[in-house]
Amino acid sequence: MVARVRATTASGGTEKAARALRAALRADPQDRDGRRELVLLLAASGRWEEALPWCAEPGAGEAPGTGVRTGEGAGADEEEWLPEAITVALERRDFLLAEGCALLFARLRWGSSDPAVRSAVPLSVPKLRHDIDQMRHLRELGVLGEEYDRVVEDYRSVHDRLADAGPGTREPLDTDANRGIAPTYNRLLHVRDTPRVARALSGRWDPATVEEEYVTNAPGVVTVDDFLGEEALEELYRFCLESTVWFGNRYDHGRLGSLMQDGFVCPLLTQIAEELRAALPRLIGDRYPLRQIWGFKCGPDVPADVTTHADFAAVNVNFWITPDAANTDEHSGGLVVHDVDAPLSWGFDSYNGRQDLIRPFLRSRGARSITIPYRRNRAVIFNSDLFHASDAVRFRPGYENLRINVTMLYGDRAEELHHPRLSGAGTSGLRPAWRSAAFARTRARS
Repeated sequence: MVARVRATTASGGTEKAARALRAALRADPQDRDGRRELVLLLAASGRWEEALPWCAEPGAGEAPGTGVRTGEGAGADEEEWLPEAITVALERRDFLLAEGCALLFARLRWGSSDPAVRSAVPLSVPKLRHDIDQMRHLRELGVLGEEYDRVVEDYRSVHDRLADAGPGTREPLDTDANRGIAPTYNRLLHVRDTPRVARALSGRWDPATVEEEYVTNAPGVVTVDDFLGEEALEELYRFCLESTVWFGNRYDHGRLGSLMQDGFVCPLLTQIAEELRAALPRLIGDRYPLRQIWGFKCGPDVPADVTTHADFAAVNVNFWITPDAANTDEHSGGLVVHDVDAPLSWGFDSYNGRQDLIRPFLRSRGARSITIPYRRNRAVIFNSDLFHASDAVRFRPGYENLRINVTMLYGDRAEELHHPRLSGAGTSGLRPAWRSAAFARTRARS
């Protein structure tokens, strides 16, 4: 279906096909395949707002004030097929379609006014503190109205109550006990419009030199300064400050994360991913499709060596965008990369978070580490199989001083060709956590 949709948009037949699909759906509202094809067609042409009402099953209700259908049949359907559509679009290097589907999924999951739809993320002191500061920031910019002054006060009351119980306290959202914040907590209130720029990557580094250094020097770690052009860097920083997409709240030490499917996607981000693929044909090119984009916020203080993990990819591109003035220690705040890769026999939960397994394994292998200090607009491009962790973070207090890193993952770890040294026997059929079994069946059929 994705290939057919792309062929239609490429031939300029989008509007004609959309009219035909709408007419067919009026005649047969139960045509699930037709409805999905219309959604993908509109998303592929950047018209994801028009696609929203078509994402739910016929007969579902509508969330008040959103124009988005909810109710029985609305959530389960899009939870299954939209993530698959994102992954297939990325596999086919169709960034516009992937972006549109990701925004649709985020809007459906996090845009609803019904708190029950957004109750998966628990209340915590760091999350509440971040949201208070972000809403204040958006109020100063005039993005949110004065009615949010009362909302901020309600957030502060809940924050203080949890802080009194202990800074690590976490509890589910109780809509009765937290009526003042329930309508907005974990809600996609605002995604900053962040379009493409003339050129995203700066011209101050040489891609051919980066490729040569990565390919010829094991285990594959390259540092790139002045990574983005100034316009792209500033626009992306503002996107991270203003977009209310920071729903990932399961991490220690107050770190918050966001995936494409949470709304961490915009034309500029996909432009960067696309330009990287073209700029590094030997390193990424057509060999490794983009698998995921995510962002993390943390600070002001995070200990060293608490996040050691490997990622499910072949190549990892990690870059930092918070101004250097926020960092109180110019020798720290960056990334530590070990010269030992995760065994292919380890499952995702083991190599991505089991410190009780990872640390003894690194000691047994006599791992040596490379420490790359934090610098704004510095990228670290490395073999994603390698165990790595954030270095100690000591940033200044304040919302705009939170340390922000962006990660783009390309390819699959089992298909890493530049440095094929493996720490253990492989296992077949491994998939990253965000990829569905349905997508595995799609690849098997192709």
